[in-house]
Amino acid sequence: MKTGLLDAFRKEYQQLLDRELRALVEKMDAPSVLKNSMIYSLEAGGKRIRPLLLFATLDAFGIDPKQGIPAAAAIEMIHTYSLIHDDLPSMDNDDLRRGKPTNHKVFGDAIATLAGDALLTYSFEVINMLSVDFAPPAVKMSLIVEMAKAAGAEGMVGGQVADMEGENKVLSLEELEYIHIHKTGKLLKFSVVSGAIMAQANENSLQNLSAFAHHLGLAFQIQDDILDLVGNQQIIGKPVGSDTVNHKSTYPQLLSLEGARDALQNQIKLSKEYLKKTDLNTNLLDEITDLVASRDH
Repeated sequence: MKTGLLDAFRKEYQQLLDRELRALVEKMDAPSVLKNSMIYSLEAGGKRIRPLLLFATLDAFGIDPKQGIPAAAAIEMIHTYSLIHDDLPSMDNDDLRRGKPTNHKVFGDAIATLAGDALLTYSFEVINMLSVDFAPPAVKMSLIVEMAKAAGAEGMVGGQVADMEGENKVLSLEELEYIHIHKTGKLLKFSVVSGAIMAQANENSLQNLSAFAHHLGLAFQIQDDILDLVGNQQIIGKPVGSDTVNHKSTYPQLLSLEGARDALQNQIKLSKEYLKKTDLNTNLLDEITDLVASRDH
């Protein structure tokens, strides 16, 4: 049941995060063109779903979400770097991202590539900025290791490689799920798990939140595939049908549009089942799950 809490919570923490992201980049001793390129993509808009999940997870444990701002900023930096690189001519060759020219269209391929590199490496420095009283060294180390796994060859990067290798092929559903679990799901899952790590959660809560996030990540990607087919370009901020142009397998392609919508609802159902098993105050996480299911961009 919707509580109406999410809108106010999202607005407050998105504003806090946006200010922090800009301040973190501006204070760097780095060439201004590089910083401008980093800020350009960080401020290009977006749903901030991953930081929102982290903040909501901390809230579920009764912890002040502001404590997790450095970790949320680090996650958003990694996500943004992945989008900059994903848009490059050597990858998806996209001209628009969130309704604005992609980074390489404004700053050139070289600076865009380096801006992505800078965001990735800076993210590990930023996550170490968590207060030691809140996140002692063992907790920080666990966060850094799990973030590296989620973002690297075992996670997002590996998923991107599988995605590229899957172009111009008809993939099985298992192959498609592998791509999306790794390319999208691992970092989204880390956003939830990182909150549990910072809360020093027990094994039961950690396992159930991890399973919740796994299914939510699949739901997120299924809805992405649906929007690529039936979304409004003015709303989603990039051309509709780009997956078809890039010869990528999608859930609607493999399951039909109606089948993809059924799969989406099944993943949402599974997400909520695991959420209920946590015995935490998960009202905000529940509303985010509904948001993922109904989003139009």
